[in-house]
Amino acid sequence: MHAFGLFCPRYTDNDGGAVVAAEATVEELARELSSYLDTNRINQVRRAYYYAEQAHEGQMRKSGDRYITHPLAVAGILADLRLDHQSLMAAMLHDVIEDTGIPKDALAEQFGEDVAELVDGVSKLTQIEFRSRAEAQAENFQKMTLAMAKDIRVILVKLADRLHNMRTLGPMPYEKRLRIATETLDIYAPIANRLGMHSICTELEDLGFSSLYPMRAKYISKAVEKLRGSHREIIEDIQGKLQEKLEERGLPGRILGREKHLNSIYNKMKFKQKSFHEIMDVYAFRIITDTEDNCYRILGAVHSLYKPLPGRFKDYIAMPKSNGYQSIHTTLFGMHVNIEIQIRTEEMEHIANNGIAAHWMYKNEASGVTTINQSRVDRWVKGLMEMRERADDSMEFIEHVKVDLFPDEIYVFTPKGRIMELPSGATPVDFAYAIHTDIGNASVACRINRNLASLSQPLQSGQTVEIITAPGARPNPAWLSFVVTGKARSSIRHVLKTRKRTESMELGRTLLKRSLKGFGAKLSDISDAQKQAVVNHNQVNSFDDLISDIGLGNRMAYLVARQLVSGNDVMDAPANLENAPDSKQGAVTIRGTEGLLVRFANCCKPIPGDPVVGVMDSGNGMVIHSDTCSRLPEGDEGRARLTHLKWAKDITDEFSVELRVELERQRGVIAEVANAVAMADGNIERISVEDQNARFGIVSLVVHVNGRKHLARVMRRVRNIRAVTHIGRVRH
Repeated sequence: MHAFGLFCPRYTDNDGGAVVAAEATVEELARELSSYLDTNRINQVRRAYYYAEQAHEGQMRKSGDRYITHPLAVAGILADLRLDHQSLMAAMLHDVIEDTGIPKDALAEQFGEDVAELVDGVSKLTQIEFRSRAEAQAENFQKMTLAMAKDIRVILVKLADRLHNMRTLGPMPYEKRLRIATETLDIYAPIANRLGMHSICTELEDLGFSSLYPMRAKYISKAVEKLRGSHREIIEDIQGKLQEKLEERGLPGRILGREKHLNSIYNKMKFKQKSFHEIMDVYAFRIITDTEDNCYRILGAVHSLYKPLPGRFKDYIAMPKSNGYQSIHTTLFGMHVNIEIQIRTEEMEHIANNGIAAHWMYKNEASGVTTINQSRVDRWVKGLMEMRERADDSMEFIEHVKVDLFPDEIYVFTPKGRIMELPSGATPVDFAYAIHTDIGNASVACRINRNLASLSQPLQSGQTVEIITAPGARPNPAWLSFVVTGKARSSIRHVLKTRKRTESMELGRTLLKRSLKGFGAKLSDISDAQKQAVVNHNQVNSFDDLISDIGLGNRMAYLVARQLVSGNDVMDAPANLENAPDSKQGAVTIRGTEGLLVRFANCCKPIPGDPVVGVMDSGNGMVIHSDTCSRLPEGDEGRARLTHLKWAKDITDEFSVELRVELERQRGVIAEVANAVAMADGNIERISVEDQNARFGIVSLVVHVNGRKHLARVMRRVRNIRAVTHIGRVRH
């Protein structure tokens, strides 16, 4: 057994007063806990307190208080949230492992495995310092996600710990104060909001704001105080009229004035460009009643008293926010001012303030609302874990998560009527990934309210969205420019990276085989030892990475082939590119739509049938040019980068070609040109009149064709128009 026993400690110090004060405080906490915990559990919390007190004996806080006052205050915050006894015990013990060297096993032996796991989780989070270095911050956020996934109570204890630290930040050095305040606003306040813990979130925000901007906070605070004094009569008048109306209708409800928070006022002034008086001229009240039914009756009563403002009504009771928040919001116009009113039940009020923590209070009552609230949080944490698995590095992960920590929700429906919550600005692609990753990956089109719509169109609340999928469909890289959810972004990137790797391997292998053929060798003939020697020489992890690098254009296939066939003696010899094998030997076949790593040059717009060459573009694969293009690289080194290509025989894809048509100006001649292209089964992408005078004009056309024969047919049709004097293909 560890040196710190279970017994109530005997004090040997002379500071009797301090001991009595501490004991009195733990007894005060015990009295508060008696309102919802039984005696046995309260005694377990008391035991954890005495154990922590002995462990921290002699340690002081920066403020000069005994260290034990901090864990006790953290437990007090959790008691206000009515959390279970294990969370309170973990709060008492949360610094024991880190600060006193007591191992986790000793805590497990004394207080059980659950409490020891919680303490261990909180200790690991405490070691996290979200330094200014973004990389370290992101790494640590991943650790936090893992801890939350294991047991959400870990983050609740950590939030209470952070709240007490913020309340007592004063004695800290300036630099440390700044770092803790920034990290609170960036990470902890948004997490509290995401977990629905409104009261902790707003206090963290206000304390963080006051630490970062003390002068601004002081100024806004004074201005609020002054304004509140001058508005007291109006507030009392409105409150009196609302109370009268409820009594007249026989509706139970207590009316509270709502405070505007410093950080919220500052952000509205900064980001919404509103003046202080514009923000403060809105009078806010909350009406709390007994049943959901009475919420709607009270709504009718207040609407009969003052006129509601159109478009400012939100029913979060029927459609709760993603963090479980429920309430009715309405804005009224009365007494020449705007009046914001929130209407909710006592339980909704508790959940609005305490969020996920409310789950433990109502746990034994099997409350439907809190079960839904719990499942929302579970779903969010599960989503975080999925994103963590897909992200290549921690920076990418935190980028995805930060999007999801600041949601301003919209609500849309699946065709079967299920409600989906998405951040504001979400598109059908975000919706598809929210349903399932596989549906997102296979999306090809969508219907919004039964009409075909673009996948990039931002969704509006209340719409019904249906996703059309196709087997074998793959995410489009362009989707990354408009998706807004972390899940969609991380899933698309994951697929594209995998696809890019596969394609770079295929292209690299093809190019290497072709180069080896020039040396009279085959890839299958090269020994594993020689492959490994070349891998070591090029300082890559594996032969596959080497092949992938060739496909990406980061290495020349000829040089790698030369190293493979020539052995160690030429590894470091300078490359003689003049002796490179003839680029026309063993031409690589291309099929048209080659994926992410083979693309067609915009300058010469090659089409099937044109003689073409490939130019390796470092990191991006191959660009296909016409072999007469003026932009091809020159010199020996340039020629070594070229790959001779041939077209496959059965290409059916369409390619863009630019045509220049000179014609006599006549009425309807442009329509005639367009009709001629259509008659030859061509598709016009763009048409524009470039230059004209009284008699002649020049028309520029970009047409889709599937090869040289098709192009010849299109040009013949256009040339047969009487007004056309000349037609030619444009190559820049």
